[in-house]
Amino acid sequence: MVPSRASLQQIIEACGIRLTSPQYDQLWAYHRLLREANEELNLTRIHNFENMVLKHYVDCLLVLKFEELPDPLVDMGSGPGLPGIPLAIARPDTQIILAETRANRTTFLQDVVDRLGLPNVAVHTGSVGPKFRIPVQGVITRAVATIPETLERVRPSLEPGGRVLFMKGPDCDDEIRAAREMADSPFRLVADHPFSIPDTPHRRRLVVYQREPDLVDQQPPDAPQSYNQSRYGRLISSATNPTFKLASEGLTGRGIRKHGHALIAGSKIVAEVLAQHAQVVEAWLTPTDGPPPPEGTTANIDWHRLDPSLFERLDVSGTRGPLLLVRVPEIPVWSAQKEWPLGCTLFIPFQDPENVGAVIRSAVAFGVSRVVLLKEAAHPFHPKASRAAGPALFSVQFETGPSIQDLQSGEIPLIALAADGAPIGECSWPERFGLVPGVEGPGLPEGWEPTKRLRIPIEPQVESLNAAAATAVALFAWRMGKR
Repeated sequence: MVPSRASLQQIIEACGIRLTSPQYDQLWAYHRLLREANEELNLTRIHNFENMVLKHYVDCLLVLKFEELPDPLVDMGSGPGLPGIPLAIARPDTQIILAETRANRTTFLQDVVDRLGLPNVAVHTGSVGPKFRIPVQGVITRAVATIPETLERVRPSLEPGGRVLFMKGPDCDDEIRAAREMADSPFRLVADHPFSIPDTPHRRRLVVYQREPDLVDQQPPDAPQSYNQSRYGRLISSATNPTFKLASEGLTGRGIRKHGHALIAGSKIVAEVLAQHAQVVEAWLTPTDGPPPPEGTTANIDWHRLDPSLFERLDVSGTRGPLLLVRVPEIPVWSAQKEWPLGCTLFIPFQDPENVGAVIRSAVAFGVSRVVLLKEAAHPFHPKASRAAGPALFSVQFETGPSIQDLQSGEIPLIALAADGAPIGECSWPERFGLVPGVEGPGLPEGWEPTKRLRIPIEPQVESLNAAAATAVALFAWRMGKR
């Protein structure tokens, strides 16, 4: 038979298996990638096209005739992606982890996942054993190790009630007998399905064990905690993952402006945002062994478990705690012609994101009416800014304004902070006004004149205050002057 997508579909359907047209497209694409890489990586010893379809793809897909897949499911010793890739194509709603120890093969597997567009698949480089700390509901394995050995290896990560699916040949009775004799085993044989690949002499056997909840041995203190199946996080092990790329863009002001998403770090602000602003949260990001989202939030946000090296790239503040991927609210353009609110409108020109965050916190603390981000200002959702601002970040009315040198306010007074101004304690604060601190270092631009200049008296041995600190002092003085 001539290898083709149509021939592949014909063989599979002759075995009583039905997939959608896009699924056949994916399986054909996988077959081509497998053939292309096989000469270099020795992924399979089967080279005949019809035999590959029958002994690989059909053999894997026939599992679905007998058992529903546990979710999440780890393919232990995945090799070239068998049975994990065909099962992931056929069951796109099931989370599948391809666990493989050989790095060159996991590179191939990740390339397959990326090219086929399989968001339900993660690739894990390493073995399934005591150090595999990802809790799962199921394990499937195809001719990797004996049944007793496998059951011992999966014991630390398989949840109570979870199942182990063994794809075996017909002669595995000795292994079943040995598993029955294992001392203190929490596993029980729940199914034994003998079958043949249709129209072939190839006999197979699907043997299923379940971990009994009432027989679970005491787990060590650092063992993964039990979780509801619906709360399992999607695993991210590649920097090409779309969610990881989107989160990475949230590390820079340019990326935030382009994509409208940002990262929130820090236990207090994370908890505050979840409690009071959950509508802006899109994802809960943790390392692979990180905690699930708090109860009650699962329906609203996605949980993504990142490979530790990827998580470290996002956790720029070194919090080691969960991160939030949030949608940044649209920030309208400020206009001097619009009606001004009562009180203080704070204009921020700071280029340092930490200063921006610090002054936002002060603005909320002292009750400013709104914050106008001038053209020079760092983005308030930059990670350094949001860490400095804390939960106050989500309590501000933001607008975007012009460059500080082009700032004009019509009839509303602009009060600037400057070393040559009048003492701030002598100021009579207007009912409506704009407060303008200078840019860090240069201060106010040459030639730009505010309505009034104020200075904060300090000891002569100190040249100037930090821009954010000076703004906080000015806001405090205004707040005290209102009383």
